[in-house]
Amino acid sequence: MAREEGSGGGERRGRRERREDREERDSEFVDKLVHINRVAKVVKGGRRFGFAALVVVGDQRGRVGFGHGKAREVPEAIRKATDEAKKSLIRVPLKDGRTLHHEVRGHHGAGKVVVRPAPAGTGVIAGGPLRAVFEALGVGDVVSKSLGTSNPYNMVRAVFNALENQQSPRMVAQRRGRSVAEIISRREGQKGEQAGA
Repeated sequence: MAREEGSGGGERRGRRERREDREERDSEFVDKLVHINRVAKVVKGGRRFGFAALVVVGDQRGRVGFGHGKAREVPEAIRKATDEAKKSLIRVPLKDGRTLHHEVRGHHGAGKVVVRPAPAGTGVIAGGPLRAVFEALGVGDVVSKSLGTSNPYNMVRAVFNALENQQSPRMVAQRRGRSVAEIISRREGQKGEQAGA
């Protein structure tokens, strides 16, 4: 009898340790609630309300994802959206850990965004949903502009489309079979020519 209790305690302890590991892993992520939408279904005897949540999750070190969840209660919708966001994380190469490498455009449906790197001290110049994405990503200096719809879902998808097209000099060098130094020197040379013109 005593042995059975001991084995049950070990199993419980194992479950507790796994839960603590999961909580520790979850604690490295920052989640930002971007939008909550309330929808009503008209049924016999009144309306039934439901909620849809859009959440952005990131580790503030170059990984970010977004998710969408629906439920009857707001906290449950947020939880579902957060879980989905953690499953759809993408890695974005950052320059000096604070900004992007180059200007990039993204679109999704009617949502169009332009995202540009910025010098140190600029801060995050972005509106609503875009700001949430950059803060979760860990970008400190960036300039962005939304040119199309103001629908938060399409704006978030458009900025993710832009971030997926972001490339670091290392990625370009690998693709072209050159060294990183060659790629960077060519880029610096082009900047000098533009300044002289």
